[in-house]
Amino acid sequence: MIHAGQTKRYYEDVQIGDAIPALVKAPMTHLQLVRYAGASGDFNPLHTDPKVGEEIGTGGIIAHGMLIMGFVGQLLSDYAGPGALRKFGVRFKGMTHLGDEITCTGTITEKYETDGEGRIAGKVQAADQNGDVKVVGTFIAALPRR
Repeated sequence: MIHAGQTKRYYEDVQIGDAIPALVKAPMTHLQLVRYAGASGDFNPLHTDPKVGEEIGTGGIIAHGMLIMGFVGQLLSDYAGPGALRKFGVRFKGMTHLGDEITCTGTITEKYETDGEGRIAGKVQAADQNGDVKVVGTFIAALPRR
């Protein structure tokens, strides 16, 4: 299924060095973090209670790392299509605070065939409005052929 604004991408049309179109998320809100806590089951007060963040020195509430990873996953799903990912991993590099606007980007670094599939591999990251990197990672996806 292709979502609104998504174009079906084919293996033959992707080249090494291609940029994945950026995904820009709305500024982080407290409500978003409370909702994510409910959806994920991660109720660590660091993500929902401003007093806890102040007490431990993070400057207030910080977003769940897995939420930011999910944004990068959305970038990849929008690009390659649902079900295309074969491997996806990240390293967490920084904290995301309320009001941060996260931009996810990526680049294709490899193109090859394996197991009868046309696969692409690349690097991805999520950074805030100041360019501070929150997540870096890599992926492998299978694309359909023309």
